[in-house]
Amino acid sequence: MSSSLQLGLFTTEEGTDPMTALVPDEVDIYILNLSGGKDGPRAAALALDAARAAGVEDRVYTIHASLGPLEWPAVTVGGVRYPGSSELAALHSRALGVPPERHIEVRRARDLEGERVPYDLLTYIAERGDWPWKGVLPCRSDWKTGLIYGAFSSMVRARKKQLGRPVVCANVLGIRADESPDRKKRPAFRTTTDNTARVVHEWSPAHQVTTQEVKDWTDEQGLPHQWCYDSHPGAGDWQGSSRCSCSLCVLASQRDLLLAVRRRPRLAELYALVERVRGVPFNPNTSMAELIERVARQGAPDPGVVIEDEGPEFDALENAVEAALKKPAKRARYVRPGTPADALPGSCDGCAAGNPTAAADQEA
Repeated sequence: MSSSLQLGLFTTEEGTDPMTALVPDEVDIYILNLSGGKDGPRAAALALDAARAAGVEDRVYTIHASLGPLEWPAVTVGGVRYPGSSELAALHSRALGVPPERHIEVRRARDLEGERVPYDLLTYIAERGDWPWKGVLPCRSDWKTGLIYGAFSSMVRARKKQLGRPVVCANVLGIRADESPDRKKRPAFRTTTDNTARVVHEWSPAHQVTTQEVKDWTDEQGLPHQWCYDSHPGAGDWQGSSRCSCSLCVLASQRDLLLAVRRRPRLAELYALVERVRGVPFNPNTSMAELIERVARQGAPDPGVVIEDEGPEFDALENAVEAALKKPAKRARYVRPGTPADALPGSCDGCAAGNPTAAADQEA
């Protein structure tokens, strides 16, 4: 299916064709989000087609918000190296024809003892004493969206000064209706920011493309896909993980979680340590301890490969998490429904018993 025909399937919240709202040559900056997963390249290719047809390909940038050691790392099997998510995002960008200088990688960091060091999501979770869940996902807002917006701030300021008006950005995402009921309801086009500095249109050009169509297109293009999608690296059978995000995502399916625990046992044990010390399960449906116990039983999915998770980056994560767990948990920003008052991290029994949600909202 051609890009022009595909684009005609999309509707905005007002029920109009998004191409009547998004005029390609009136977009100043195209931001193509690449996670290293399968959906980003499909959406990026469709957006690139529109930019090229309008003669504004030079306004296109790709970006990857790295989650460090929580992403799927590179593995070497049988003398063949299969790239990790960050490297794969850069490879996808180049394969799509975006110059290397217009591919950006960002990763959250903070100052620690006078040094700028990576700040990983699991460290944050250990500090806060609770896990991300539906409706409150710092893994998306603080570790992805915020960083991506920040990466373009200096460019936006420069363009605004040059143009004398707010800079129009197209934030292109690989969100598809097939992924979940929530994403099916999410419009393929909407304006998320409109101020004196920038206007940001969120655009999901692959919204109506099916999972099988994405896989077929990827294979037809000869585009490398993340090895975690396969039963084992290099298999090319798409019989591994169904999604490629954090290796151990709280929103992942049970099979994906069991497979990830088998593939990354050291990381799973670190998650279980956070769970055990903070006394809060990995997600409301299962604990990491339960998942680790289940993979030891017969019938758990074959991992195809087991990652040792050795090296300075993982060691730094482990040290940071263990250091965080030695301190009292900070108050959680939210409380899951049904959480007992005495289980609230970092809050006194009296305040929690009176109004758990309000108590949790009063951050230290």
